[in-house]
Amino acid sequence: MGETEALRERREALELVAAEADRARAGSGRLVLLKGATGTGRTALLEAVTERAAARGMRVLRTRCSPDGEAGEFAAVLQLLSSGGESDAGTKLFPDVFDDNPHHWSYAEHLWRRLRSHAADAPLLLAVDDVHCADEPSRRWLVDAARRIDALPVLLVATERSQYDIDPPSAGLAHALSPTLVRTHTLAPLSANAAAQLVRSDIDAATPAWVDDCVRAGAGSPLLLRALLDDLRAQEPDGAPPRPVPDTCAALYPGAYPAAVSWWLDSAGEATARVARALAALDADVWEEGHAEEFTELLAETAGADPARVPGWLTAMTRLGLLRPDPDGRPRFAHPLLRDAVLSGWPTVRRQAAHRTAAEVMLGRGDRAEAVAGQLLRTQAVGAAWATVALQDAASVAVRDDRPDDAVSYLRRALDEPLTPARRTMVLTELGSLEFAAARSSAGIPRLTEATRLPGMPQDRVRAAVALGTVLARRGKARAAMDVLRDLDEQLTDHPDLTRLLGTASALLSDHDQGIRQEAYRWLHGAAERSPDLVGTAGQALLVRYDATAGLIPAATAMKRIHALLDEPIDALAEPFLLGTAAAVAQWADELAEAEGLVRRGLDRQSPSLLHPMHLALLNVRADIAATRGQYADLLAEPASWQVTEATRHRPDPANAHGHAVIALVETGRTEEAARLADSFALGDAHDSWELNRFLYARGVLRSAQGDHAGALDDFLECGRRQTARDVVSPVVTPWRTAAAECRSALGRPQEALTLAREELRLAQVWDTPRLVGRALRGLATATGGRRGLELADRAVRILRDASAQTELIPALIGQGRQLVAAGDRSRARDALREAAEHAERLGAVRMRALAEEVLPEGRSRGSATALTGWEALTGSERRIAALAADGRTNAEIAELLHLARRTVETHLTSAYRKLGIRRRTELTAVIGERPADPAEPVEEPGG
Repeated sequence: MGETEALRERREALELVAAEADRARAGSGRLVLLKGATGTGRTALLEAVTERAAARGMRVLRTRCSPDGEAGEFAAVLQLLSSGGESDAGTKLFPDVFDDNPHHWSYAEHLWRRLRSHAADAPLLLAVDDVHCADEPSRRWLVDAARRIDALPVLLVATERSQYDIDPPSAGLAHALSPTLVRTHTLAPLSANAAAQLVRSDIDAATPAWVDDCVRAGAGSPLLLRALLDDLRAQEPDGAPPRPVPDTCAALYPGAYPAAVSWWLDSAGEATARVARALAALDADVWEEGHAEEFTELLAETAGADPARVPGWLTAMTRLGLLRPDPDGRPRFAHPLLRDAVLSGWPTVRRQAAHRTAAEVMLGRGDRAEAVAGQLLRTQAVGAAWATVALQDAASVAVRDDRPDDAVSYLRRALDEPLTPARRTMVLTELGSLEFAAARSSAGIPRLTEATRLPGMPQDRVRAAVALGTVLARRGKARAAMDVLRDLDEQLTDHPDLTRLLGTASALLSDHDQGIRQEAYRWLHGAAERSPDLVGTAGQALLVRYDATAGLIPAATAMKRIHALLDEPIDALAEPFLLGTAAAVAQWADELAEAEGLVRRGLDRQSPSLLHPMHLALLNVRADIAATRGQYADLLAEPASWQVTEATRHRPDPANAHGHAVIALVETGRTEEAARLADSFALGDAHDSWELNRFLYARGVLRSAQGDHAGALDDFLECGRRQTARDVVSPVVTPWRTAAAECRSALGRPQEALTLAREELRLAQVWDTPRLVGRALRGLATATGGRRGLELADRAVRILRDASAQTELIPALIGQGRQLVAAGDRSRARDALREAAEHAERLGAVRMRALAEEVLPEGRSRGSATALTGWEALTGSERRIAALAADGRTNAEIAELLHLARRTVETHLTSAYRKLGIRRRTELTAVIGERPADPAEPVEEPGG
């Protein structure tokens, strides 16, 4: 590398020395002090100065001062004055004085006379490198010489380290000199442009991004930049494009760069090195925006440094280019490689100690739990209770923010700390639950198993057992789950409340296996008959649920029993079972608002970091409510809950969310996507569960929509067979009989269709809610046909108008429309089918709207873009009347203003309400806003 490359942006310094050299040759010397931070090229500049001076006839005497202090007094001056070649040992210059009394004042004078004798022969340039490392007698001599050379042809050029360090440096060489006796020049770091030119001159194939990486890692220091380029050049054959600048020093060879960084740290002193390494270890992660002062205090305490000097050091290092503020203003090393090099020379033990110190300081000042835990993740066991608490608190925050992977990391680290059996049980239960929930793997099973066996508090062991049972049941090992709960049950004879809880959990988990379910509910029924206290409030709620699905009680009775149970006192561990069960029954009873409230209460009181069978049950009820209301967009809003990815492709067990997603995709016109989802599961390998039955029903809906009525019938009948084997005969869960009856009708098997439809109506009338009865009547109407079928269809529509959700009203209206078309009543058919299309459009039910439009007597084209709902769907007359009503006019006033019959106004308003999706006059303003009416335009009479 030539002088031009080595001395970029140093012209001003060279010109200054050249001018002073001319002055010295004329007989008037001076001191030139070249100052700069470590690595800024002071030595290279001094070498260039001496070469130029020698070329212009000056005699050069030079020395480089050593920082070890072992060379003796006046060592730097002796080496300087002997560097001309006359003597190779400083003690031989004046042996009589040195041997007798080296501290005598006359010794310095002898050295001065020696300098004058050199100057008499030729103009001198005295080059002293690293004068800050000189021994103290030499420093005093050089200061005295600077005062006396103004009448000699001697130019004294010294380089001195000038950098803001944590430990304040000693006074500089020019501290005691008059400004007239010294010229000082401070070397700045290389600019980004100069550094980039240096990189490009060294490696031709460098891309702009690669050059920028090198410049940031070089941090404006020629020393670091050249060392980095040496390492990178050594890794590539000649002419090959350079590899990316790495983030770690392990990728560098032969390691000139980390060695240069270590030398820079050594030069800065131990205190500065500690602060730099502490900053690299903390990496500014703990500095929150607006808390710069707190961060610098933390950095100082972690490094054991003077807190008054740390802010100045951060500022100085930023100006030098070693640090750069990130977008949030936090100080970070200019490049990850630089940060890694700073850390690489720090022993692991000392690094971990710094993280522990940081964690303690942050805990003491009340920092966020996750910030404290982030430091603990980088240490070995602390052996103090505060560490475990901080890690558990951080895990709770991560769970709350839906970051289970972070929570797992914190809890795994917590296990490294010494824990009491009770606390270890808690940590293992949370960790095992999260490991299973996050990855659906078996990793959590050993943790939960250990938690059930530790001698902790009974409540904690029950939580662990319930979590373990939940994992096993979801993996198709329902009997093993029962065994876990039974084993613990035998150890809790003195805790009847916990025994009841385990019985309730057993009954709920038995839903994953029909044989075990019958066994569990036989025990539950028997215990309840002997004494309700044996099963508790939550267990009695499960019996209500069982009776509802078995077709034994009506909805009114079920809700009465549920309300009575909700009014009873219940302990915190059993409450989730009661709330989840009550929510399911309320949803079946079409008490959707109450069901939603119960779901919210249940989820709010669930710990999201603990596996619990009712947590998923509550989520399933929430999805069931959305499906009942036809909220298909909500069901598909979180694709991660239902889409099958590479990680989940080979899992045989579909969940409730998958069944709802298949139906929602079908209803919203995404049939191909629904088919891909349905084909993602190998149902032959799936474990028995009610969710499998729900998925079979959903696949039947898909196949029916595709026109595969035979395949759909197989799915519906298999769903029914499995449900019946579980004593689930009521259509409150899956209306498989109605669906199968429609398939049999389509396949030309009307008698079989009638048998199924009649049984469905019988069971629906037992439960006796408008939605179930209306749906069953619609199925029976289709199977019956003719005049009687039309009567049943009319009745179904009337009943379903009173239902809390309109999803079942749409197919009922379509069925009524078909019956009316067959009967030749085209006008009524048109009204029914248009209403069905309007409801379908409002729900986004693309398939249902298309079905309604296919049957419309006027042959409306499929997929028509004409709006059927909203303001645009209103006729001109409906708009004018709705606008006047929104303006506060009564029906009589509107009739008088528009010269219409009052009945006509009511008819138009009723139609407008339906299209706008509202039920009362007070909602008009919110829906359509303030719109001007035009009374001058005539209003059409109905049917006109």
